[in-house]
Amino acid sequence: MMLAGGAIGGGNLAVARAAHSFGSDTIKIGLVGCGARGTRAAIEALHTTGGETQLVAMADVFADNLHAAYRTIRGKHPHNVDVQDTRFIGLEGYKQVFASDADVVILATPPGFRPQHFEAAVDAGKHVFMEKPVATDAFGVQRILSANAIAKQNNLAVQVGLQRRHEARYQQCIKRLHDGVIGEPLFARAYWNGSGVWVRPRTKDQSELDYQIRNWYYFTWLSGDHIAEQHIHNLDVINWVMKGHPNEAQGQGGREVRRGPDHGQIFDHHMVEFTYAGGATLLSQCRHIKGCSNRIGEYIHGTKGTADLSGGILFDANGDRIWEFGATDVKAGRGTPQLQVDLFAALRRGEIPNEADEAAHSTMTAILGRIATYTGKVVHWDTAIKDRSRLADTDVIRSLSDQAPVYPDQGGTYPIAIPGIG
Repeated sequence: MMLAGGAIGGGNLAVARAAHSFGSDTIKIGLVGCGARGTRAAIEALHTTGGETQLVAMADVFADNLHAAYRTIRGKHPHNVDVQDTRFIGLEGYKQVFASDADVVILATPPGFRPQHFEAAVDAGKHVFMEKPVATDAFGVQRILSANAIAKQNNLAVQVGLQRRHEARYQQCIKRLHDGVIGEPLFARAYWNGSGVWVRPRTKDQSELDYQIRNWYYFTWLSGDHIAEQHIHNLDVINWVMKGHPNEAQGQGGREVRRGPDHGQIFDHHMVEFTYAGGATLLSQCRHIKGCSNRIGEYIHGTKGTADLSGGILFDANGDRIWEFGATDVKAGRGTPQLQVDLFAALRRGEIPNEADEAAHSTMTAILGRIATYTGKVVHWDTAIKDRSRLADTDVIRSLSDQAPVYPDQGGTYPIAIPGIG
């Protein structure tokens, strides 16, 4: 047995027809990224019906993550886990998972590594489920789009963890919007205002890279900031309604309460105005500050009425309710489990769903907003998406002893964007 890279004992989708249908055959699964999301996705994939599923390989940078995930997944599905000699630790463990006989790979590492992992998965001929966002900079988005063109040519399914596209509530509501029930969209609002997430304290003798990857949420090169990592869900819904991405963005944000080194580089609030083709505008808010009013949801204002998308309710111009997603149907297709249900059902039918282009555009929408708040300037899509600069060259990071992409100053403060400068 080896360590450090060795084994240790919905809506608006492109769908193609595969040459091979899995039918009731066993679908083998590989997991890359054994944190909470990867663990949950693997459990949900193993729980799908229509035929056998089996987890055949796992990889994570950290041994403790991998061991915890293995115990949790095996506890839920004791007869569907066969990874005795195919558990891999280290930054290059994903390569061994892709070399396994897995049919589908789950990519759930910090998003900064997603483009290189997706490229490698496509290269290995694997169907892919990957978490969102799919990149943290425009160069990464370009890599995703290029790799996805190859995935399409090779009939590889690609599904992304933007679960609202798989919820019946959103699907039915947005179909009615596309049918013109509330007229043409003029204005939209989107919110993910909450209290924030975890912090993992620095430990003795921990390398800088180890610390940053364990606290990936707070480093822009790893998470893209919470406007990309979390608010992307709401931005994706608005893009879905608008049938495309915005043309430009301007906004503001900062670090009001999360100012210390424990919170890395990211802002704790963003407010962005996005403009779409035809002049429709989205006002977007996301915030991580405790003790404030919280809201998560999306709203559309049209020429003939309004929509509460998260609530599944449509109103006419007088404010009267004209449609509501049925209360008895609220659980139908709701939440992340439906992602795996839909993917595995499609593969068993011989269908090849592909969501990567839409996910890449929604990721770029969030990046566009982040650039606007970090710089304080109007940012245009056509310019921003061509940017070849990188927040980090993740391809050269191979071990936790390697140089980190950013370092704190002598006072412990990391490089932080200051609007109006640069």
